[in-house]
Amino acid sequence: MRAAFLRQGAICTEAGALFTGRLCRLVGERLEQGGGLADRMLGWPGNPSHEGDALPLRLMGGLHALARAGRPPDLSAVYPPHPAPKEDDALWAIVAAALAAEAPALDPWLDQPPQTNEVGRSAGLMAGLMVLAARFGRPFRLYELGASAGLNSALDRYAFVLGGVQAGDPASSVRLQPDWRGPPPPGAEVRVIGRAGVDRNPLDVGDAGTRTRLAAYVWADQQDRLARLEAALDIAAIDPVPLTRADAADWLEATLDLAPESGVCRVVMHTIAFQYFPPDSQARIAARIAAAGARATPDAPLAWLSFEQEGPIERRRPVLRLRSWPDGRDDRLAEGHPHGAAYDWFGAGDLG
Repeated sequence: MRAAFLRQGAICTEAGALFTGRLCRLVGERLEQGGGLADRMLGWPGNPSHEGDALPLRLMGGLHALARAGRPPDLSAVYPPHPAPKEDDALWAIVAAALAAEAPALDPWLDQPPQTNEVGRSAGLMAGLMVLAARFGRPFRLYELGASAGLNSALDRYAFVLGGVQAGDPASSVRLQPDWRGPPPPGAEVRVIGRAGVDRNPLDVGDAGTRTRLAAYVWADQQDRLARLEAALDIAAIDPVPLTRADAADWLEATLDLAPESGVCRVVMHTIAFQYFPPDSQARIAARIAAAGARATPDAPLAWLSFEQEGPIERRRPVLRLRSWPDGRDDRLAEGHPHGAAYDWFGAGDLG
């Protein structure tokens, strides 16, 4: 458990979330047995790391939710955007007191894994759709796996500047302009005519609890991410994406017809979700997409667009990958920051 918190602290710090990283480090170094919450974490029965149960992020979500609610006041007063005490002893005294006093409120946050809906990843998805638009010239029907609240399925409602190329809705309150290295994506128009998603625990964008939960899992230091999330939730509430509570493989087999859809490019997509699906579901998803792809035509293409971790653990990075049919291509379009803040764009070469 201590190693998991120290590693998560390093990850947060490397990503610029210094306060959240500091909290993780302090918990890893100083948490002691003697209370129900502390004893539960120190004796965690599963894999507490970010590769497993993500215990540090469960606790950070609970603490952030408390701070945003103003309880206890001492904790809220040291959370961003307020300055934190410079001395670790002073900060830990406040956090330790909150862990003890608010244990009944924090304990439920340990019961479920973190659930996020990082809108910044829409930048990579939009770039992938621009490649498909240039390649096939068809409008899109989107199928998102692990959709959470469906915010990335609504990507055409956001404004983008990707390597100098504009896309999406220029009047949108959500503006995504990640650091971009490499050539720009093709400047092709993206038109979405249908969208739907699936999640084991889909979140209702009209529910106040959804806002509380999603905001809590944004690292407290990253106020720009919080503002972007809140703006995306406002947009989604006007016209929510249809979401289904189900296993991703069950849903895709029931929803993605094998027969091609004339005049439409159907796209199955997901971001930092596939690794959490059971192996059987992963295999069934791949089989369903391959079977539908085998029937695709130039007038009715199919694509599998993903932004998922690839490579050995010590060098693992999210990769934007695009597989499309009927051409059967597999393009490694880019590597990116996990939150979509930056992309190294490789492109798709010949788009024909």
